[in-house]
Amino acid sequence: MKAFITLVFITVTLATSAQTKYSNEFMNIGVDAAALGMSNAVTASTKDVNAGYWNPAGLVNLEDRQLALMHSSYFANIANYDYAAFAMPLDDRSAFGISLIRFAVDDILDTTQLIDDQGNVNYDRISLFSTADYGLTFSYARKLPVQGLNYGVNAKVIRRIIGDFANSWGFGFDAAIQFKTDNNWEFGVMARDITTTFNSWSYDEEAFERVQNAVEGQNQELPETTEITIPKLQLGVAKTYTFHYDYTLRAELDLNMRFAQNNDIISTSFASINPALGFEFGYIDMIYLRGGVGNFQNELQIDNSESLSFQPSFGLGFKYNGIHVDYAFTDIGDQSVALYSNVFSLKLDFSIFR
Repeated sequence: MKAFITLVFITVTLATSAQTKYSNEFMNIGVDAAALGMSNAVTASTKDVNAGYWNPAGLVNLEDRQLALMHSSYFANIANYDYAAFAMPLDDRSAFGISLIRFAVDDILDTTQLIDDQGNVNYDRISLFSTADYGLTFSYARKLPVQGLNYGVNAKVIRRIIGDFANSWGFGFDAAIQFKTDNNWEFGVMARDITTTFNSWSYDEEAFERVQNAVEGQNQELPETTEITIPKLQLGVAKTYTFHYDYTLRAELDLNMRFAQNNDIISTSFASINPALGFEFGYIDMIYLRGGVGNFQNELQIDNSESLSFQPSFGLGFKYNGIHVDYAFTDIGDQSVALYSNVFSLKLDFSIFR
């Protein structure tokens, strides 16, 4: 059974890599517990080191260098998701950032050689391997001559590794803009993989031969060696309200668009649109309460009927002297599945050292 599970895992992972519409999905999970607590609705309002991921145009709002770290576990701690980012202003009109994402399942048992040529079970033949996805992003942002209008670009390098079985390199670009009015309205556009992100895979044919006929009728052919991630478009509008000087409320609505038909609440043959709504309530710029809802999906039930599912999120934040600690509690699927994750992130503003 363990050998079969291992074979299925390898097969599914390799087969998934051949898909062109939803490859590199680990780059779409999101970063920063503050943003995740708002259901990722931050395209228009992001303005710190994490803007390199959400909307690089927001990096121009940095006043000093910032460092961000995040860790979360998924699927009952089977998979680990880690993120680190650094950003700094270059001058009064531009900024630079770099970030790294790692999504991995480590220490998987490779039992493909458990039974030797004589049919004997030999546990010494069990080995461990990991499947890991890496995304390295370089970000640049600059203010435009129009007051309140900024732009940003990302250059991404993707590295995906499935033990000794397969690995790939990928490259892609993002482009984004932000605009803020004098009355605290904010607008944002983030175009991900605008040139399509290209991944090229290479496979260990010797390792493939060991599992090729392990399951009858399966694993007969290697997947394609190339995959292309189609562009995605995110539109956001946000508004910040201030009450009695000490209280603030930031609300944002995002529309996430894929150019493919799927189960999103709005879906056509040309594009699918999925809304996300988030809010952040702040007290004296120190304590924050966040919430949001997104990932609206039309799910097909066993009786062929459809039901609407969604993903709720909640979060808390604390800020003191340039140190930000944030927490998010979110369901990685939808509200009907009890697979909630606890996400923690830390942000450090280097101004505390001055």
